[in-house]
Amino acid sequence: MKITKGTAVRCAAGILGGVLLAGVGGAAAFAAWPDEEDSSGVDVKVDIAPVAGGALSLTVDGTESVLTETGSTATYRQFTGALPNVTVTDTRTDVPAGVYWYVTGQAGDFTGAAGQPSITPDHLGWTPALVTTGNGEVTAGDAVATSKDDPTPPVPNNVGLVGQEMLQLALDSAEAKAAAGQWTANADLVLKTDVNVAPGSYTSLLTLSLFEDAF
Repeated sequence: MKITKGTAVRCAAGILGGVLLAGVGGAAAFAAWPDEEDSSGVDVKVDIAPVAGGALSLTVDGTESVLTETGSTATYRQFTGALPNVTVTDTRTDVPAGVYWYVTGQAGDFTGAAGQPSITPDHLGWTPALVTTGNGEVTAGDAVATSKDDPTPPVPNNVGLVGQEMLQLALDSAEAKAAAGQWTANADLVLKTDVNVAPGSYTSLLTLSLFEDAF
């Protein structure tokens, strides 16, 4: 007979029912359990080893960030919000020497829900910050201004999140693992548009990526 998953479940339930019925019938033959003469206990212990190898992984606390208008001027409209917490976890038992990890963010166009012209990602900037404190094992990325901001000397960084911009960086993967094993960062977000931007709902995909590289 071919045993399907459903059949196996039903058979198990039938056997269990039979055992329960037998237990009820057997109990009727005894008026009561005899008096306990003595008792003892057994400590049940188990050692669970860590998963072999482990992994370096990235998690994000939320799937969206809503920007609201604040601080607009006569020359631009401004919308601000916050990136959800972004956490890097290192469960590896052995971390290679001479490697470092980093997290980047890159935004796509803000696409209008009603077909209005897109807002390009150079209009979106951020200011990263560390949530997990340490002793310099991990650092936050530099603030990235929008293309609506004035250039900041000596190295202008008013490019927005067009390319992969740094959110957080572990200068040495092994040191970061030894210090905490888990590091969280987030960022303040700012979108600046022209004053005559078309009204309506817009959505952009901000991609967060974790990399590890060698010196």
